Amino acid sequence: MRPLARLRALLFVAQMYAAMALLALVFAPWAALDRKGAHAGIHVYCRWVRWTAAWMIGLRSEVRGRVPAGEVLIAAKHQCFFDIIILCSVLPRPRFIMKQELVRTPILGWYALRIGCVPVDRGKRGAAIRAMVEDVAKGREEPGQLIIYPQGTRVAPGATWPYKVGTAVLYQELGATCVPVATNVGVFWPRHGLRRDPGLAVVAFLPEIDPGLATEPFMARLEAEIEAASDRLMAEAGFRAPPPAG
Repeated sequence: MRPLARLRALLFVAQMYAAMALLALVFAPWAALDRKGAHAGIHVYCRWVRWTAAWMIGLRSEVRGRVPAGEVLIAAKHQCFFDIIILCSVLPRPRFIMKQELVRTPILGWYALRIGCVPVDRGKRGAAIRAMVEDVAKGREEPGQLIIYPQGTRVAPGATWPYKVGTAVLYQELGATCVPVATNVGVFWPRHGLRRDPGLAVVAFLPEIDPGLATEPFMARLEAEIEAASDRLMAEAGFRAPPPAG
């Protein structure tokens, strides 16, 4: 990473977290009284990050497909923090299935709970899935877009990771329409480290999957559509997966 690019990335990251703290304070009184305030603060922050990424480090971002506005289940490819930013900048009322540890994260944890995110203990799979379904059902009086990462974690471009059955459980238990989401953001913004590359980061909402599929056909279709679309977006960004070892 060249010194100038490293400096620009450092300045971008520094202002990104400074803006998070400042906007969290500004919107906290409204957010404490009303979830609309928490959503408003998150929308402002995420749009700020997208705007500053474009002019500070040359990382533009684009949303493709129809952005859902009703009560749906969104199953999204997750490569880095920036795909969360892009999703939250356009979805009206997003809430996430998130790992339990994030509740203790300053700022993020409080705002996540205010918008109705559902913490899950990933170390207790069966109990976690039951608790997840119960907690989601309790929160349905607050309609919105429930986001789950089917692979359960960030997955780097070119890496493979299994899709977990929890997405199918939610899809069936809630009788929900599922919207798959593909992305290429990890090509420009790695999971770890300071590197931020210029380019066009894309999040794409794919055609809906209607309720009613059994677990195996649903999971097979979900994985095939997300992976194929993400591969196309990454290839469009110039990414070429390394050949298999051996």
